[in-house]
Amino acid sequence: MPAGKHLHKIDLTHPKYLQTMVENRRVFNLSNCELNVFESYQQAFRIPLTFPDFVITSMVRGKKIMHLLNEPAFDYLPGETVIVPADETMVIDFPEAHTENPTQCIALAVDAKYVNNTLHYLDSFYNNDPDEFHTWKLQFNQYHFENDNEVTDTINKLIRICSSGDKAKNIYADLNMKELLIRLVQSQHLMQVQMESSQQHNQTRLHYVLHYINENLTNHISMDTLCRKAYLSRNIFFKWFREQFGVSPLEFINRERIKLAKQLLSDEHNTITSVSLQCGFSDVNYFVRLFKKSEGITPGVYQACLNK
Repeated sequence: MPAGKHLHKIDLTHPKYLQTMVENRRVFNLSNCELNVFESYQQAFRIPLTFPDFVITSMVRGKKIMHLLNEPAFDYLPGETVIVPADETMVIDFPEAHTENPTQCIALAVDAKYVNNTLHYLDSFYNNDPDEFHTWKLQFNQYHFENDNEVTDTINKLIRICSSGDKAKNIYADLNMKELLIRLVQSQHLMQVQMESSQQHNQTRLHYVLHYINENLTNHISMDTLCRKAYLSRNIFFKWFREQFGVSPLEFINRERIKLAKQLLSDEHNTITSVSLQCGFSDVNYFVRLFKKSEGITPGVYQACLNK
């Protein structure tokens, strides 16, 4: 996981203030959310944790194994976020926790009314096209995210705001919490449309455009071509795409190409130049710069790490 997508490290609790060695908890209360910082300093298994509110969690350091929503257990690592519905019990293992290697995780518990008001805002603001109408909602069939830089930056700001003594922190937290919720919902919407587009690529304009991008990742993709495919002017197309998914068309294309590049780099016989070309980049130097910006390391270093 690239370091750029990790949350900033939070100061650990001084040993003399630890109340427990497993899931020691610090709480910062605001009007519409509650920031919890959890730390574990010893190995433990099957630890239950339940919140009465919707929760956004994100790993800061160490490793957990999560058992959630009757789904298979999964590793939970720094640079990742998990959302959990109200009253859903997370069952957590700490297989590597130690005083020299503690786990640290934040959990933002968010007031239900606040979440609903934010979703209603999305419904009213982003449903101007009757052909693309859908109800914005949080989906718990998609609950485990790899952070992007915007999500990481927003959570870092929320941590800083919640733990500050600023008198206006409720105002700042409100703005950033709304942004975080919108980004997560847009990310879920993108994942949903991507999954559907392979089978239902003519269902809507969104499905058609994403299917075209996916089918042509290894080729040059012209923005003018995408605009024609969507039957939209260039300015309206860019605005429409960002409103739906929270990223520009070029950001999305490059992100998908980097995903493909990471798969190809797992084969040590693939050179950086060949991977660049296979991913639709005509300039290998541009590919290297983009990869490093996204992943925090160059493609060569990434490939070397995979093939140690």
